[in-house]
Amino acid sequence: MKVSKFFSIVAALATAAMSLSSCSDDKFDPSIFPEGGDELDPNSVTYKFDKWLQQTYLTPYNLDFRYKMQDVGADMNYNLVPAEYDKAVDLAILTNYLWFEAYKEVVDEEFLKMYGPRIIHLIGSSALNPSSGTEILGLAEGGIKVSLFKVNFLNVSDFNNLNEMYFKTMHHEFAHILHQTKSYPTEFNLVSNGLYDDNNWQDRQESMLRSKGFITNYASSQTREDFAETIANYIVKTDEQWASYMKDANRGWETPTPTEGTDVEPDATYYCFYYYNNNQSGDENKQYAPESVVVEKEEDGKIVYYHKTLKDDKKNPIRIYPCEDKDGIDGEAVILRKVNIARVWLRDEFGVDLDQLREVVQRRQSSYDINALRKQIEDIQ
Repeated sequence: MKVSKFFSIVAALATAAMSLSSCSDDKFDPSIFPEGGDELDPNSVTYKFDKWLQQTYLTPYNLDFRYKMQDVGADMNYNLVPAEYDKAVDLAILTNYLWFEAYKEVVDEEFLKMYGPRIIHLIGSSALNPSSGTEILGLAEGGIKVSLFKVNFLNVSDFNNLNEMYFKTMHHEFAHILHQTKSYPTEFNLVSNGLYDDNNWQDRQESMLRSKGFITNYASSQTREDFAETIANYIVKTDEQWASYMKDANRGWETPTPTEGTDVEPDATYYCFYYYNNNQSGDENKQYAPESVVVEKEEDGKIVYYHKTLKDDKKNPIRIYPCEDKDGIDGEAVILRKVNIARVWLRDEFGVDLDQLREVVQRRQSSYDINALRKQIEDIQ
């Protein structure tokens, strides 16, 4: 059986009373950290960064941004390594620019001071579960702490990488913190009722699941993950990426049947969206073409589909045909319904305009100047 690696986002829900401290309607005290704290050493090589963290996170948001990995704050069941200093610096300034300042622009500074995490903890490596092949990218622990993994893989020049590795995770985990504060409508739990699979979600193909109304395979694991994934992906995905997801959501699919001489593997776990015929006529001898090898061409004003690599005896590309959508689910309508439930909930419960937030994040992630952001720390006196 083919073993694949999947990235997951896990929200650890604490049941202790402490877990509710950031999820109540009560006002926070000025700080949950000891008054005075550790004095910063002006002679330390990390002084400017430490002072910037103090001014940027601790003072305005009552948040401790921990870039030095703490064993006591990490799961000792995983073999973890600390974040590299330069990577931690870049992630800290990008977190402020793409997350905190984005919310500040849409709502205000008090919103994240009230509802945001108290601790962000950076870890350099991943937390890999070899038995399931899943990899944890983030943890939200009781509405208090967000841990971010794989910091040493940071690529500041690729915002798609930043989103997949960190910022989609941040928005996902923050959605968990918010819905632990004020529950989202039970209506959401009924939209895809009966289609969740908490045990095998990592083996399900995302593009097929979009046809069923899930934005990612992890969204199909359980309702609360679906809710957080819907919000996070809607915020960070570009218009082009979102349109591609909606295209998947409108497609039909079939489980491939292994046939000798075709490109369908015997242990295939993917689903196919196009098929071709040996004799190019009728439905006899149907063979499947995996999604990854499909190209489209326009002929006489119509979209015609061809296999990317397979050719007939005359070396012409083999024409393929979209599978009929037979699952009875309008995937795009379901996803958009979920987005709207989240939109109304954020507006009514928190005064957050989801579409404005998306617009702000899209603008910021497509136009940031990393060197200008780094200069904030360089200019610290």
